[in-house]
Amino acid sequence: MRVLVVDDEPVVRRLLETSLTSWGYEVVSAAGGEEAWGVLQREDAPALAILDWTMPGMDGLELCKKVRALPKPTKPYLIFVTAKARTRDIVTGLEAGADDYIAKPFNREELRARVHVGVRMLELQASLADRVREVEDALARVKQLHGLLPICSYCKKVRDDRNYWQQVEAYIEGHSAAQFTHGICPDCREKYVRPELERLRQLRHDAE
Repeated sequence: MRVLVVDDEPVVRRLLETSLTSWGYEVVSAAGGEEAWGVLQREDAPALAILDWTMPGMDGLELCKKVRALPKPTKPYLIFVTAKARTRDIVTGLEAGADDYIAKPFNREELRARVHVGVRMLELQASLADRVREVEDALARVKQLHGLLPICSYCKKVRDDRNYWQQVEAYIEGHSAAQFTHGICPDCREKYVRPELERLRQLRHDAE
């Protein structure tokens, strides 16, 4: 997974880069908010970003708000790593759209754990998005059964979108999750089955 590190202090940025790389992440770095904003607007933007708050120009708080306003279905997971550690600052950062918050100087193991939490959250979001697509596909298949459906007046076969005629059950099974089991309705029992049984009974009687 690619992780964006945003900090105007080269030493801190380098420490974050080294830690993340040793944990197996691909790191992209930015020395300020404007540079990071350019990275996060791309289609291939990193899925997770670690932001400093206090930076010249566009600070981390403004960057966080702009990222949350992006017209993207999936937005990056944002972690503030900052010296602003007062409760009021933490609340402000989270309300701006940050997903997590770590105070400087940070502990490497805590950072690692919180990054892992972010990765799990992103995986859950991806899994949920897949399930939503599956449901939408299922609904789309059901909707294919709506509207006018050409059906033969004699044999009751239906015509599909490719102008092929097939049995009703075959068509519906191909356009939905429904499956068929066959039975005999009362009308058909009286009209077809009972006369056939009477005919067979008469044949047996005649044979005797």
